[in-house]
Amino acid sequence: MNAFAAVALGVGLVACVTDVRERRIPNVLTFGAAAAALLVHFLSSGSSGFATAAAGWVIGTAMFLPFFLLGGMGAGDVKLLAALGAWLGPADAFWLAIYASIAGGVTALVVATWHGYLGQAVRNVSSMLLFWCLVGPRPVPSVTLEDSRAPRLAYAIPIFLGTVMTVWLR
Repeated sequence: MNAFAAVALGVGLVACVTDVRERRIPNVLTFGAAAAALLVHFLSSGSSGFATAAAGWVIGTAMFLPFFLLGGMGAGDVKLLAALGAWLGPADAFWLAIYASIAGGVTALVVATWHGYLGQAVRNVSSMLLFWCLVGPRPVPSVTLEDSRAPRLAYAIPIFLGTVMTVWLR
């Protein structure tokens, strides 16, 4: 494991703690980590290092931004994935998003089952899919994060698990 991966794991771990405790991931962590990644990559590899970090940030943002725009994810989760992508680079940012999504799905099933919410969650997904087929992809007011009574998932945890998998499978 290289130093960039170690920093990404550290940022992910701090995000887990703040997300569980405060139900948010602070901008100072996400933007600070992204800015530090851009600077460190530039100092270590010049403009190509900066370009790699910037591409990782863009891929990280692009992978989770649609979920935020549809009301199913917080902005802090998107910014966290982008910051970790800046540290790990574009290819790893892509795989990080995939692994985090898998971990998030499994975690969501466990949390929904634990809280007796699994049936309602399945009905919500069915309603969203029908809504999107009829009117196109847009937030479904009754099932967005702001309007939902569903149990909340600190998504920094699946993102951290995705980071661990990405670093491990390199």
